[in-house]
Amino acid sequence: MKSAFIDALWEQRFIPALVDYIGIPNKSPAFDPDWHAHGYMHAAAQRLASECRALPGITGLQVDIVELPGRTPTLVLEIPAFADGAGNVLIYGHYDKQPEFSGWRAGLSPWIAVRDGNRLYGRGGADDGYAIFAALAAIASLQHHGIPHGRCLILIEGCEESGSFDLPAYTAALADRIGTPDLLVCLDAECGDYERLWTTTSLRGLLPGVLSVTVLEEGQHSGAAGGIVPSSFRLLRLLLDRVENAADGTLHACLQSSIPDAERTRIREVATLLGTAATQRFPWAGNTQPDHTDPFDALLANAWSPSLAVTGIGGAPDPAHAGNTLRPSTRAKLVFRLPPNRDAHDAAECVRTLLEADPPNGAVVEFAVETPQTGWHASVRAAWLEAALDRASISHFGRPAMAMGMGGTIPFLRMLADAFPTTPFMVTGVLGPASNAHGPNEFLHVPTAKRLSACVADVIAELARQHAS
Repeated sequence: MKSAFIDALWEQRFIPALVDYIGIPNKSPAFDPDWHAHGYMHAAAQRLASECRALPGITGLQVDIVELPGRTPTLVLEIPAFADGAGNVLIYGHYDKQPEFSGWRAGLSPWIAVRDGNRLYGRGGADDGYAIFAALAAIASLQHHGIPHGRCLILIEGCEESGSFDLPAYTAALADRIGTPDLLVCLDAECGDYERLWTTTSLRGLLPGVLSVTVLEEGQHSGAAGGIVPSSFRLLRLLLDRVENAADGTLHACLQSSIPDAERTRIREVATLLGTAATQRFPWAGNTQPDHTDPFDALLANAWSPSLAVTGIGGAPDPAHAGNTLRPSTRAKLVFRLPPNRDAHDAAECVRTLLEADPPNGAVVEFAVETPQTGWHASVRAAWLEAALDRASISHFGRPAMAMGMGGTIPFLRMLADAFPTTPFMVTGVLGPASNAHGPNEFLHVPTAKRLSACVADVIAELARQHAS
């Protein structure tokens, strides 16, 4: 059985390899500007490459670490067609990681892997270290059972968590090896539960930036200055009101877009399936309520409405060390999520103008934009792929597949969609309820990783059958 082979491969080889990988703090360049000097990114790439090279049972597997000057290394694995299979498959993942974050529960750590039943805890296991192993498990299982598959190229980048600013250079450098894919498999998405195969039909765009407000050259006694010198934090609050309604979280009209009817229908089906789990999957504090209590409204807002998160504050000491000083400036890291069909660069100019124009009290105001990324919406829905996804989900999960838009961003998909507008995408992943990518207590749900590997194998095999018919 394909599933039994994949299960053994994960337990005997890939889980131990992930344990080692989790132990490497290879934070993405945005969070470790000195990544090259620290050497963690190279260590992670070498660790993954070594495990791949040592893997038996995949005919013709070629493992390369490609490194352009000044850019994070990229892993490129190439597997020729097997048993006269046809088709060109591109499989995507990433190996860079988010920073530690606080709040890990006792006994857990971002850089020490802990297996607890079905969960493998640690930073980067689910987002997205598992991807390279899921891809290899799928291909190895096909060859083990003598099932034809087309040529496969696995591309694992090292800059995704920073907006993939290195990736365009690599896709250009590797254009001949990538070729024109007949199928793109992305293994860096979410899943609504762990009970079926989930695929993603859209992803929101990303607009990160730092808003800074400066009122003084240096801090002043709050008693002497209060009432005369405006608080930089208060002025920052005023500026945020220009782009976000604090009462309900609604963002400025220039960040909105239309929602396709087909996506509304798909999300309503998912809302009916998930019910209150759509919002209860988060670890709410006290009696905190979601912005939308209706599951449909919540899922629609998450997938197709813009949102704003203030993910960092600068210029302010920890309260335990704060004196009675009126601070000279306040900085805030703003992360806007944009509707999938909203151009991120145009949105960036809109937000910059809104925040910087006519600064309150004449303060020094700047919004420094960081790597805007336009979202993605699946314009190609191949009938053969839809049928294959459903069959795979029933075969390995026991339930039909589901699809919906997700709130995150994967810049690679927008790049590839622009380059290959007729290529169908299988966008899937293991980031289900409580998996908490980017936050504390991130975990990989091991059974889902195994079943997903088997589903990917089935879909790759079906592509070969489509080309043979």
